[in-house]
Amino acid sequence: MNRRLGLATVAIATLVLLAGCSAPLQTTAGGEIPTDDVRTISTSGSGEVSADADLAVVTVAVTARADTANAAREDVAASAATMREALREAGVDDDAVTTESYRIRPIAEPRSDSDREITGYEAVHTYRIETTPDEAGSVVDTAIENGASEVYGVSFTLSDDQREELREEALQRAMDAARTDADSIAAAADLTVTGVQSASTGGGYSPVYETRATAADSGGVPTEFDAGSVTVSATVDVTYRAAEQ
Repeated sequence: MNRRLGLATVAIATLVLLAGCSAPLQTTAGGEIPTDDVRTISTSGSGEVSADADLAVVTVAVTARADTANAAREDVAASAATMREALREAGVDDDAVTTESYRIRPIAEPRSDSDREITGYEAVHTYRIETTPDEAGSVVDTAIENGASEVYGVSFTLSDDQREELREEALQRAMDAARTDADSIAAAADLTVTGVQSASTGGGYSPVYETRATAADSGGVPTEFDAGSVTVSATVDVTYRAAEQ
């Protein structure tokens, strides 16, 4: 996996000197934190890790129009069955193809200023198809050639395991950044960081590429995508305990 590691730190850090506090503070495995002459240093840090996308999500729709709702339902069901069988033969697991949405709606045309006439019905069955980035183009082609009439989108992202692994790395780098700032502030104030009093985190990731297309004659040219990379970021706000050197 090709990873590009990056790190950014938040420049704001504060030193708080609390003396003679009467309210009890949180406890740790070593017991209650002393309430006299407590010193804390609060810093923020951020970190990010990038990796090649290892999951592609293709969203396609099978549509049909007919004079009656039942006829539209039957037509879309037949086309959907054809598409799913073609995907199965192409090596796409059944578990990777799931329903995203389904609807049947009347098609109404204006007849007068205050009235509309139903001229037919449209059925739309939308599927979410998970595959590898390298196979995303092939999945689009297979779906369009075998019953799907529209591609709602293609996104490249991370699998759950990969995202969790990168999230842990990003958090570690954010904590390292926060601790570096805390040590610098402590040294300037003739203090030493003795432990963590509290910490909170945030951050996330997003797909790196999306597209939208409708069915068309490709002239035999296969669909191809450039997946790119996904960046997972994390931020932390940490309050450290400090003592005189």
